[in-house]
Amino acid sequence: MAESGDQIVSLRGKVCLVTGASSGIGAGTALLFARLGARLALNGRNEEKLKETANACEQLSEQKPLLVSGDLVDEAVVRRVVEETVAYFGQLDVLVNSGGILTMGTIENTTLDDFDRVMNINVRAIFYLTHLAVPHLIQTKGSIVNVSSVNGQRSPRGDYNGCPSQSRSKRRAIRTVPTAHSAHARPGTPRNCG
Repeated sequence: MAESGDQIVSLRGKVCLVTGASSGIGAGTALLFARLGARLALNGRNEEKLKETANACEQLSEQKPLLVSGDLVDEAVVRRVVEETVAYFGQLDVLVNSGGILTMGTIENTTLDDFDRVMNINVRAIFYLTHLAVPHLIQTKGSIVNVSSVNGQRSPRGDYNGCPSQSRSKRRAIRTVPTAHSAHARPGTPRNCG
């Protein structure tokens, strides 16, 4: 699991909430955290794929993850994800904001509805999840990890050329954690962006 010279990290006993866990980076993060012994709460829109991720995690750790399926564009789902995680486990140590979407388009053909949907999931949901999780993370000296994209650092090229909502949303995702960290940080409080 670890390269020579790398430290092996343990998340044994840590409660980790991973959004976007039904596929991609979110599913991969859930599997890694399961290997590292985390107690998992998983969120995703596709309930069938979310169950597949959960089953794979359970095979790795022999712990059954809590599943809180639903679309993060819905504020009630966002609240439910955090509330059910804390009610079930009694704490929250790590929030991984991996849920997100990409719509292809240029400034000329991206509709306001497309733009709003991307911003609502890639920015607003991250903000609200972080807002709800911070009081619990302060208690456990926990961490927030926002999954972003190279599109948040520079303008995309090739097939992604122009995706105005994607690049703007990922740029804002990158800035959410440092902003929250600045407001609540105590010396030695970890922050993670990526």
